[in-house]
Amino acid sequence: MKRPAVMSAVAFLTVAGRGQSPQARALWWFPVIGAGLGGVLAAIHWGAGELWPLLVVGILVVVADLVLTGALHFDGLADSADGLLPHMDRDRRLAVMSRPDVGAFAIVAVVVVLGARWAALGVEGVESLSLVPIWALSRTLVAVIPAFVPYARPGGLADPFLAGARPWLALWLAPAVAGMVLIEGVSGAVAAGAAAVAAIAVVALAWRRLGGFTGDVLGAVILMAETVALLVLVADP
Repeated sequence: MKRPAVMSAVAFLTVAGRGQSPQARALWWFPVIGAGLGGVLAAIHWGAGELWPLLVVGILVVVADLVLTGALHFDGLADSADGLLPHMDRDRRLAVMSRPDVGAFAIVAVVVVLGARWAALGVEGVESLSLVPIWALSRTLVAVIPAFVPYARPGGLADPFLAGARPWLALWLAPAVAGMVLIEGVSGAVAAGAAAVAAIAVVALAWRRLGGFTGDVLGAVILMAETVALLVLVADP
């Protein structure tokens, strides 16, 4: 019996539901799953803040995110760094991104992004509830990308979802941005804009060097959008 598309989205974005067959309409549920993940992390951020110093809270939230997502997005970030940043031709880039090992670019990218997330979540400036719209926003961005950007690796990880790509999924950006503004005020709007710019930059680089996006690029978009948004929120103007 065919499983609901939401279960396919859960399986793609979290450690739950693994083994589900990919479905085209799974993309439609990405913003909802993102909000759910953000909600769990928000609860951890708030609860841990009642017990431990913020530096401990930051690492707990970062680790919880890694556990909930199975570090899948960090794997995408690592592969994207190794494939997009060095000088090589397109076919070589795709080959490097499909390999299980990691290079120097991947290690640096993962360490920097992990450190930035820990630093941002370990200081004053981020309201716990803001994690809900930030995580929803990042998943909305990756749900929208396939409707506007070509796929660079036919038969790859993201291929089964492409039939469900629709431009109207961009409408999900409105509640995510509204939530950030409601919780964080003007800085929330700035953070949302910065997250979108970061996502566009990653996709533009992939489009230029690969001819489009891959599943790994989508993982990198999620992490870069979230991390930039968090850093903007803790900036001291």
